[in-house]
Amino acid sequence: EHPLTFFGPLCCCGSRPGRSMVFFFTGRDPRYLMYMGADKEENEHLIRWGWPEDVWFHVDKHSSAHVYIRLLEGQTTLDDIPEEVIEDCAQMTKLNSIEGCKLNDVQIVYTMWSNLKKTGDMNTGQVGFHNRSGCRFTQVKRRRNEITNLLNKTKREEFPDLQQLREARDRAEIQVRKKVAAVQRLGDKAQRLESDKEKDIKNYTGVFEDEKMQSNSVILEKLKLTGKSDVQACRDMEDDFM
Repeated sequence: EHPLTFFGPLCCCGSRPGRSMVFFFTGRDPRYLMYMGADKEENEHLIRWGWPEDVWFHVDKHSSAHVYIRLLEGQTTLDDIPEEVIEDCAQMTKLNSIEGCKLNDVQIVYTMWSNLKKTGDMNTGQVGFHNRSGCRFTQVKRRRNEITNLLNKTKREEFPDLQQLREARDRAEIQVRKKVAAVQRLGDKAQRLESDKEKDIKNYTGVFEDEKMQSNSVILEKLKLTGKSDVQACRDMEDDFM
């Protein structure tokens, strides 16, 4: 089950307070989650509560549905998206455009969700870009019914709480970052200890401790007190040193 998918009983009006009507689709590459809002009101919720991993599609210079896909784990850029996934999204976007669905050679714009710009003076469902250079374009010469029919057969209507899901995603990300930081700190500590140990070895730290140091004459006197001759005491002292 994908984290954006909601299953459960709906209230009598067909939705729940705080939830948005979202259409989900399964394309030719089922690993990717494809979805779009039911109308411009729902598009507002998707714009506000999108994920950094989301990619937004729209017919360029025409009104259309806002179609999204979610990048897979480990993917971070538009270059990571397979061509057939881009084509599936572009075909679905064209199909759900009043003007675009009637035209050939329709240009589709797509960009990361984080590049979408929403200001207070914009109409409901309207959006701009923080950086136009962060957008990509793909051309749809004509509608391919074999693709759009496949997508529509997988269409399902659900009512996820977009805000709750985004907040849960952010909490999970924070926990992962904390764990990574903790592991990093342990690694740094182990590295420092190993480095200090190597320095001690090079500097003979701990080898010559003042409280344990004795002159040869002192050691010789101690051995002579055991009753050994000077010659034997010297030999024992040499053996201890070796």
